[in-house]
Amino acid sequence: MRKVMKSRLLLALPSLVFTATVSAEDAAFDCNNAVNTLQINECASIERDSAKEELSKYLDASFEHNSYDPELVKAIKVAQNDWQAYMSSHCDSIYTQWREGTIRGVMYISCETKLTKQRTHEVWANFLTYMDSTPPVLPEPKQ
Repeated sequence: MRKVMKSRLLLALPSLVFTATVSAEDAAFDCNNAVNTLQINECASIERDSAKEELSKYLDASFEHNSYDPELVKAIKVAQNDWQAYMSSHCDSIYTQWREGTIRGVMYISCETKLTKQRTHEVWANFLTYMDSTPPVLPEPKQ
């Protein structure tokens, strides 16, 4: 019973890491000068959230651009759901690897950021570009 509870707690921890709030004095810091764990995690979260917003923009554009093919749009959505499950599972394993240290939070967030940027590029390359010299629907995202 204890082992089951312990594993459930371990699975829930990554989602709890990001609920911490930054105090008023920490809220004014510059991410280039982040010095403590909360600030570093907050800066990493800002970058991750920006990457997620960009992915959403590219996904929406891919749905619109390919709206003439509902089967393709559905397939992209299924792939996105599968990718989200993979990202969560993979980044959970990263969190577990670093579970003994305060670095675990930023390692988890950085994993999400990296995979999100990679996914954005994949969406762009596969669903928003052309095989010929026609310009892409959106500019190539930065990785």
